[in-house]
Amino acid sequence: MKSFGSSDWKLLSQDLCYEGFFKLVRYHFQHKKFNGEQSSVLSREIFVRGDATCVLLYDPFKDAVVLVEQFRVGGLLHDKAPWMLELVAGINESGEEPRDVAKRESIEEADASILDLLHIQDFYPSPGGSTERIHLFAGLVDSSGLGGVHGLEHEGEDIKTHVIPLDRARTMLDEGVIDNSPAIIALQWLLLNKESVDARWRQLGT
Repeated sequence: MKSFGSSDWKLLSQDLCYEGFFKLVRYHFQHKKFNGEQSSVLSREIFVRGDATCVLLYDPFKDAVVLVEQFRVGGLLHDKAPWMLELVAGINESGEEPRDVAKRESIEEADASILDLLHIQDFYPSPGGSTERIHLFAGLVDSSGLGGVHGLEHEGEDIKTHVIPLDRARTMLDEGVIDNSPAIIALQWLLLNKESVDARWRQLGT
């Protein structure tokens, strides 16, 4: 239960700081405080980007997940090399349903056809600095023959597909090898719900 609603804050003005592939906007606003008073005028710069869809590809018959590896500029300033093991993911185009994004990106990034989709959760990965909201799914796939390097060359994508036993993926979580929020959330969800997910999808496969 949340303390306030959408009528308890107001946007006063906004300034466009930068516009390229993404936008940086400065918002000036006020909101109701927990003590009942009104806040002073606050200003915050926000990274503006659209919704995205992420999908954990899972093969219950081989008890394996499909993750993709690619270079991520967000990891440049940390000690680890900036290649990350991630879920298949993509930005939602205008008017595009998240389920359609999951299916499209699975083909583009892993050459994998999704046979069934389960919605896991919608969430903000970094609401203090970004407007992005992620639509998270699990997708049933046949992992036979998956692998190789994929992605759209004109978008500079260089994406390697990995088929990883789920037990190994659990160890990689524990060791911090998998260290991005959508993959962590989806894998932990699968580990918690594996019995019911397996029952559903194994029934579909019979």
